[in-house]
Amino acid sequence: MVRKIIKIDEEKCNGCGICASACHEGAIDIVNGKAKLVRENFCDGFGDCLPGCPMGAISFEEREAPAYDEAAVKEAQEKKGIVKDMHQCENKMMNEMEQHAAGHGCPGSRFMMLKSGNQEENAPSQDVISRMSTHPSRLMQWPCQIKLLPTQADFYSGAKLLIAADCTAYAYANMHEEFMKGKVTMIGCPKLDDGDYTEKLTEIISNNDIVSVTIVRMEVPCCGGLQRAAENAIKNSGKFLPWQVITISRNGEVLD
Repeated sequence: MVRKIIKIDEEKCNGCGICASACHEGAIDIVNGKAKLVRENFCDGFGDCLPGCPMGAISFEEREAPAYDEAAVKEAQEKKGIVKDMHQCENKMMNEMEQHAAGHGCPGSRFMMLKSGNQEENAPSQDVISRMSTHPSRLMQWPCQIKLLPTQADFYSGAKLLIAADCTAYAYANMHEEFMKGKVTMIGCPKLDDGDYTEKLTEIISNNDIVSVTIVRMEVPCCGGLQRAAENAIKNSGKFLPWQVITISRNGEVLD
C-alpha cells in the first residue's frame, strides 16, 4: 500500500540516537553509526521522531510500504519488557536532570532558555495591564483534564473539541482567544498521566454530537502520544469529522 512514512537522510544523520528513543514503536535502530528505519511496519507515520532530530535528517514521504502493524508493535514491546509507568516520572526527574546536564536524555524535556527580548522594553503599559486584568477566560466547562472529564455531558452537544497538551497554554500566549474560544477544552499529558487517552476520547466522540476536533500539541516527541490518541479516537468513532493538528514550538510559535 502507498502511505506516509518517515525517510532518513543518512548523509545528514550523526547517529545521536534521539530519533530511535523518540520512536515508541521501535521502528528505528542505529546501524553502523546511522539511524535506519529497520521495521517499516512499525512506523505509524505520525513522526514523533522528527522534532528531536538535531540535524534535520528526518522527513515524510509517500511511498509503497507495508501497513502499520499495531499488534506486532505491542508484541515486540512486551517481549522487550517495556513498562510505561507514568507514576514513576517524579522519581526519575533527578536522573533525567543529570542526563540533560551531560547533553543526553529526552529532547522534549531538555532545559532551554527562551528568548523574550529585553524585559523592561517589553513590559506592558498600565493600560495593557488593565485590559489584561479584565480579559475573560475562554474555558467553557470544568473539569478540563481528560482524565477527569465525563464521557457524556450536555456541554458536548454540538461541541467543537479542543484536545490540547498541558504545556501549550503556557508556551502560547494567545491560547484562550485563538484556540479555546468557542470550544470544549480538554487537556492532558501522555508523559505524566497513567495509561492511554484513546479509549476515553473514542467514547466522547462516539457518544456525543461532536462537530469538529482541533489538536494542539507541543513540538516535543512526547506530545505524539496525545496526537495519536486523538487521531485514533476519531478513526475508531466511525465519524467523518473535520479535524486539524497545530504544533507549538518551545518558543511559543505556531509551526504548522
